[in-house]
Amino acid sequence: MDKIVLIGLNHKTAPIEIRECLAFSESDACTALAGLCAEPSMDESILLSTCNRVELLFTAREIPAAIQAAKTFLAQQKQIPLADFEAALYLHQGEAAVRHLFRVAASLDSMVVGEPQILGQVKTAYRLATEQKSSGVILNRLLHRTFFVAKRIRTETGIGDHAVSISYAAIELGRKIFGSLEGKRVLLIGAGEMAELAVEHLIRNRVGQVVVANRTLERAMVLAAQYKGSAIRLEEVAEQLGRADIIISSTGSPEYVLRAPEVKAALRNRRNRPLFFIDIAVPRDIDPAINDINNAYVYDIDDLNTVIDTNIEDRRREAVKAERIIDEAVIQFRQWFEGLEVVPTIKALHAKIRSAAQAEMEKTFQQLAHLNAEDRKAIERMMESTVNKVLHDPTHYLRSNGCRGDRSVSLDVARKLFKLDE
Repeated sequence: MDKIVLIGLNHKTAPIEIRECLAFSESDACTALAGLCAEPSMDESILLSTCNRVELLFTAREIPAAIQAAKTFLAQQKQIPLADFEAALYLHQGEAAVRHLFRVAASLDSMVVGEPQILGQVKTAYRLATEQKSSGVILNRLLHRTFFVAKRIRTETGIGDHAVSISYAAIELGRKIFGSLEGKRVLLIGAGEMAELAVEHLIRNRVGQVVVANRTLERAMVLAAQYKGSAIRLEEVAEQLGRADIIISSTGSPEYVLRAPEVKAALRNRRNRPLFFIDIAVPRDIDPAINDINNAYVYDIDDLNTVIDTNIEDRRREAVKAERIIDEAVIQFRQWFEGLEVVPTIKALHAKIRSAAQAEMEKTFQQLAHLNAEDRKAIERMMESTVNKVLHDPTHYLRSNGCRGDRSVSLDVARKLFKLDE
């Protein structure tokens, strides 16, 4: 299973300044996967990019060459010197890579344990890989197993109870800042999934007016209508700054959506009322320089790490159960993977024995020309039954744990014993 490799960085190993430089949009990921398909050192590949991680999962026969190719690929794709982020990279191989992927999809490796968004993001990464034909037999099986494990953990543990997300953590931060969000005016920049989750949490906290700004006005109107808010275009955000109390931004823009001069102008008419910005986008939407303006406070996605959810200890206890499920799943996947190298030998063994039996049976039929069709079928059935019984024990041995420690040795002996390579 050592041919399965995962290399990447996340919120634990790299600050947002590095993560945002390496983040891939969906279109970027498609282009990147197309490039990976042409990489000779890799057989299969999947690219996962979220606000908290960038990971490349691949299979390879020449592991050192493939690892170096993966690092070079990330640097070249984002035009960043490898030295700027190499120290933040982690590397998992074999069982460790499989376990890491299972933990990521089950949200055990998330900033907020138990958040549900990551599984959807892993599914999207897999969909893009299948569309680009960069995944194959091994990663297809691994990802389907990953989805099954994540679903089982959600069903059998309480890790998803009172589900939280980055959006929820953002609202919690706002509540801690104001004491209560009741009646506060909120400006939401971006109308994607993160924004929608944020609105749901805001409504539960009885906020006042909600204004949704989005590049596509129609999408902003749909989201705003669900919660009796109003919709504006992104170009109208600056004039709304004077009225809002909390700005939550989660667009996919490659550049800042709000800059310091706009905010400074808006604060002149606020009579010292503070303005809080919560930036949950990667790359960041809000210029960090805004923090230097009086009465303006900017919190980015890394700051959300400090928001302690009231259920976090319960989730950690449930995570222990989840880890056990993952351990079982890793063992099962390893058994499947090890069975891959057995299949060609078993097929070759069956083909050789059946071919020999068939040849001898045909000779017998030539000598017994008086046999009718029914007699011939009876002999054929006997031959098939005999072959199956002869092959049953060696097939079971090769497939089972009987030769686990020396599987390669057992396969080599079987191939030499029956001259399968001649």
